Amino acid sequence: MKLFCSQKELEEALNIVNKAISSNNTLPVLNNILVKAEGKKLYFSATNLEIAISYFVDADVRSEGAITVPAKLITSYVSLLTDEKVELSITEGMALMVQSSTSTTKIKGISPDEFPLIPKVEAEHTFNVGTEELDDAVSETVFAASTNVSRPVLSGVYCLIDGDSVKFVATDSYRLAERGLKLEKKIDGKFDCIVPAKTISELGKITNRSGAKEVVVSASKNQILFKVGNVELVSRLIEGKFPDYERIIPKEGKTKVEVSVEDLSLVIKRVGLFAKENNNSIKLSATNDGKLVVSTDETKIGEEKAEVAIKIDGENNKISLNSQYLLDVLTYITDEKVILEMNDKLSPAVIKPLKRDDYVYIIMPLKV
Repeated sequence: MKLFCSQKELEEALNIVNKAISSNNTLPVLNNILVKAEGKKLYFSATNLEIAISYFVDADVRSEGAITVPAKLITSYVSLLTDEKVELSITEGMALMVQSSTSTTKIKGISPDEFPLIPKVEAEHTFNVGTEELDDAVSETVFAASTNVSRPVLSGVYCLIDGDSVKFVATDSYRLAERGLKLEKKIDGKFDCIVPAKTISELGKITNRSGAKEVVVSASKNQILFKVGNVELVSRLIEGKFPDYERIIPKEGKTKVEVSVEDLSLVIKRVGLFAKENNNSIKLSATNDGKLVVSTDETKIGEEKAEVAIKIDGENNKISLNSQYLLDVLTYITDEKVILEMNDKLSPAVIKPLKRDDYVYIIMPLKV
């Protein structure tokens, strides 16, 4: 293998595929990135056997070939090069030689024959979705997925595709986020799947940085493929049935409170300093005088009581919630104002954006 490529493109490629490298790999080759020159392109692949990320850049390939090299080392080294053009070649003893105008280095590698095959997804369903829309949907839902592996179906994001509508849903059984999207092109019928939250998080990092306008999604029975520009991310799907979540979303709230995201966030951060001593429990009390009172019980370090200006529709109401769960949605949502709906102390609180109807977030109440 011998080729010339741009240092900037090489660095970007390594940073992208690095996202598939896990820190606790048992096989040494899984700590490596597969670098392969073929045709007029340079291909990069990395996997942790759950997800795999592939990427390619254009290169001046003089001779084809492949090698796997330690991900951390090659990425760190290339980031420190200042030259615009870099020469890559394979030397005897399975090593990658990286040459610039001022330096020559050898990085010992492992034979590409030992690298796992990146699975091909035999697509049963394929659809296109706008990159920005997908990026927003990911950021507004994935944080609500469970980090507890004892219930695998809750450690993923549920995707339901029906005609021209897509729903992304995540829950840890204490809170739930649902975001809807519209597809420009309808698909025939409908299907659903559960994508690991880690996969969705990595996808979000890719879409966030990508200049591509669309993401092509292809799914089979147990795998899913996301194509974003030159990037391909393949992941296994989580087996099992997602809970029938729609029945726990309240249809109507007795009290609807319109409040500024920024104002409420600031108050919850302050009250949250004291709520940490009390399992993040805070009380919210909405009254017809246009105030939402947010408070904590007295704790070892003190207590806090603060007010936020609101518009209220309905009766006076109060509820106890986990402050972190409430702060999470206010952090990830991009709207200026939200509607907080309450029924009673035992019913979930519902948070929706004021000016759109494609998102709903619910938090289970805490016992007072």
